Amino acid sequence: MFELGIADLARGLEAGDFSSEELTSAYLARIKEKDSVLNSYITCCEEPALQQAKAADAARASGKATGLSGVPIAHKDIFCTDGIRTTCGSRMLETFIAPYNATVVEKFNQAGMVTLGKTNMDEFAMGSSNETSYFGAVHNPWDLERVPGGSSGGSAAAVAAHLAPGATATDTGGSIRQPAAFCGLTGLKPTYGRVSRWGMIAFASSLDQAGTMTRNAEDSALMLNIMAGHDAKDSTSIDIATEDYTANLDKPLDGLRIGIPKEHFAEGLKPEVEQKIREALTEFEKLGATIREISLPNNGLSVPAYYVIAPAEASANLSRYDGVRYGYRCDDPKDLEDMYKRSRSEGFGAEVKRRIMVGTYALSAGYYDAYYIKAQKIRRLIKNDFDKAFQEVDLIMGPTSPHTAFKIGAQNNDPVTMYLEDIYTIAVNLAGLPGISIPAGLVENLPVGLHIVGKSFAEAQLLNVAHKFQQQTDWHTHTPGI
Repeated sequence: MFELGIADLARGLEAGDFSSEELTSAYLARIKEKDSVLNSYITCCEEPALQQAKAADAARASGKATGLSGVPIAHKDIFCTDGIRTTCGSRMLETFIAPYNATVVEKFNQAGMVTLGKTNMDEFAMGSSNETSYFGAVHNPWDLERVPGGSSGGSAAAVAAHLAPGATATDTGGSIRQPAAFCGLTGLKPTYGRVSRWGMIAFASSLDQAGTMTRNAEDSALMLNIMAGHDAKDSTSIDIATEDYTANLDKPLDGLRIGIPKEHFAEGLKPEVEQKIREALTEFEKLGATIREISLPNNGLSVPAYYVIAPAEASANLSRYDGVRYGYRCDDPKDLEDMYKRSRSEGFGAEVKRRIMVGTYALSAGYYDAYYIKAQKIRRLIKNDFDKAFQEVDLIMGPTSPHTAFKIGAQNNDPVTMYLEDIYTIAVNLAGLPGISIPAGLVENLPVGLHIVGKSFAEAQLLNVAHKFQQQTDWHTHTPGI
């Protein structure tokens, strides 16, 4: 049962092979048994999950079930869930009970899916290793001494270890795709505005996007069918019609033009990772695609631009956590100023405070033009690079990460090295484009991810290409065996 993905579980429920209550109970038991060594969940929703499962079984019995009714999933603990603790991996929100559902959560509830729990994450989604969580580091199920990637590391570890068949996640600079690569999963970041951000706790509002963490592309397509769409409650949501993302999964790839950025195959890329990516590209050639080298000349500027823009937006978004309205409040404050200072200094972790300081500095009167405005100009140059490239090719491919998962603690004393973890993924967020990471091999029994980038709102094409590759290979079926 645990080997089955979302699509197969839906078929099993429809065929009567098992009930949603049986399926949900099995997953809840497995979480209790296995998660003590992974720490992938912050909150397990046992009672609400069983109630949802019983309701799904009743709906199916009465002929009112939808295609995914009764299938369990997990939600990253950045999505507000009505009546369930929503912490964002922070002491600041350790006891916060959301009074409403995020739009994404509500859509899955309406589809009859079951919420197993809330997954661990880097605090306020700030991190690339899932080590900044107030609730402790998440361990990679492929090697418990290694990180699962971040910030959606809890979702990645849970799905890889079969503690959930799929999970929601968010991506601000690579936080879906990098953990998907480290854990051997399919991680999809849709186009900015494709999925509602309402009820998703903000890190950097012009970069954050909700997406999926699944075993394969078909499962991602099924989840995106539910998640995607315009939301009037989200001013950044795009009012463009969605489509059935499963409809063209089997479309042939004859004539597909793939671009390979020379900047992504330069110094820093591990040779063994490059070899797996080159082998994956050969598979696409067998499927009828053509490959050519392209250039994204401003890609090297994406990391410095991102680490001005994202902290600047974070410093504004996190100003609401002041000990007054909700969230952590220090004990026995002397006065209002003392409450502000101590609540924020005690409630936020070191990485969050570092980024607030950087962002506040970049937005200050003397440096706004020199840093923030210049970073936004670089952002436009990066977008222009992609626009030019897509005049020549249909998709862009390369490694998701320059290496496989690193050991827990290996980069904790070097923030700059940690920031470089997203060197291949950040530009996609700055340009607002969709991207997906899929398993492309193993190096010393650790997964390698292939990164695929498309034009705006080309999610269906990304999923089609990923699905055809997964029909040709079996890397997505490999599991850590935990």
